Amino acid sequence: MPAHEGPIGPFPEGTDPDDYDRLRRRVFWAMPSGLYVLGSTDGGERRNGMTMNWATQVSSAPKLLAVAIESEAFTHELVTVGRVFSLNLIEREDRAIVRKFTKPVEVDLDAHTLNGFAYHDGVTGAPILDQAFAYLDCEVRESVPVADHTLFLGEIVDAAFQKPEDTPVLRMEDTRMNYGG
Repeated sequence: MPAHEGPIGPFPEGTDPDDYDRLRRRVFWAMPSGLYVLGSTDGGERRNGMTMNWATQVSSAPKLLAVAIESEAFTHELVTVGRVFSLNLIEREDRAIVRKFTKPVEVDLDAHTLNGFAYHDGVTGAPILDQAFAYLDCEVRESVPVADHTLFLGEIVDAAFQKPEDTPVLRMEDTRMNYGG
């Protein structure tokens, strides 16, 4: 899709489009959301971890997880080719981890590390951070282009807690980060 210049409507009558666009972003940022590291692979040696917050369960039978990934992102390429991803839930005390995954990572296949953080391959082959509080390992069942992102629907084929279940999980509001809108 072509890039748009300026805010995209509709806008209430009599409002300044730029002011209204800022308001919408602030409301989006106020919505509670988790902050995760999405693991991806192309099915070969390429792997990545990407900080993301657009993830939610969308079906109970089968268990489906939806994640939205920017079309231009390296992770998008890996998930499109590999048809798998993992969602790593991070504990609140480990909030600094997510900053390490805002750009493509340095992968050491021999040491099994992503940016120095140990990982293991999940059932699907997608990387799972050893330090993650919990994870969901998914196989892509559908992908839907949505403007500048793609919504990937993954069926959960494996899930586990790697730390006690009552560990406080990281949320966007626990950081100074914001994304979206």
